[in-house]
Amino acid sequence: AFGSISSLGSMVFIKKLTASSSSTLSFVDGASGVVLDDTYKEYVFTFNNIHTSATANFSFNGSDDDSSHSYDVVKTTTVFTAGHKEDGSASYLDYDTGQDEAQATDFQNLSYGIKTGNDESLSGYMHLFNPSSTVFVKHFIARTQYTDGDYSQNGHIAGYFNTTADITAIQFKMSSGNIDAGDICLYGIA
Repeated sequence: AFGSISSLGSMVFIKKLTASSSSTLSFVDGASGVVLDDTYKEYVFTFNNIHTSATANFSFNGSDDDSSHSYDVVKTTTVFTAGHKEDGSASYLDYDTGQDEAQATDFQNLSYGIKTGNDESLSGYMHLFNPSSTVFVKHFIARTQYTDGDYSQNGHIAGYFNTTADITAIQFKMSSGNIDAGDICLYGIA
């Protein structure tokens, strides 16, 4: 599952949301054709050329509240990043403790410091496992590739929503400004 987003089965397209100066992009089970329930045991979100209106972090959170969708589920995560400077003068591989969530309700960053230039955007994917389980926590794994104008960066994010309630919605947003352009697609793995 780490090397290929479709290695465990066929991908069934569910919904595409296209940003246009959007403050958030939300996938809510049962709304506008979105399926995020026990139909599939695994879901995949793909991020395509996500561009920001201000230097910002691209982030997500889940909701287990069917009515208000508060996007404040407790989660524990770990974040690794690798980067290579465009001019080849430096590189790094870091366990990024400053981006981890430890039993926190904050939005989880999938990147940080994306700038606004046309050559600065994010692409990648996130797996969400068994979001409708009312027995187990809900695991997720994400991989993102982005540039901050100086470094090409690769993010590896993993963790779990620490709840036995079903996750009924996922929201994506920037830490500042809007998602200027790009799209996010949702797939179920059959």
